[in-house]
Amino acid sequence: MSALGDNGPSDAGRDSLGYILRCADGSYYTGSRRGDLEARVNEHNDGRFDGHTAKRLPVTLALAIPFDSIMDAITAERQIKGWSRSKKDALIRGDFDALSVLAGRRT
Repeated sequence: MSALGDNGPSDAGRDSLGYILRCADGSYYTGSRRGDLEARVNEHNDGRFDGHTAKRLPVTLALAIPFDSIMDAITAERQIKGWSRSKKDALIRGDFDALSVLAGRRT
């Protein structure tokens, strides 16, 4: 099975991606990437990055979102990093009704 699983990008023509990883401790890591996302997930799991994921291995891909440009992906990454756990969960589930309700709250 690919590291992209069922939540991989639906538009193969776009090579800029925003992504959310689920860490071994249940926390999330949000990032952006140009190119091969499976390679990036493997880099995280190989311990190539210091920071949040380094001590929370292994990680699995929870969500990948294709973007037209890396700048759009980075903008989304920064926005999602500021979201509550509930909003991230709703995004990963694709529950846009819940996401809309949660967007109206500050928790």
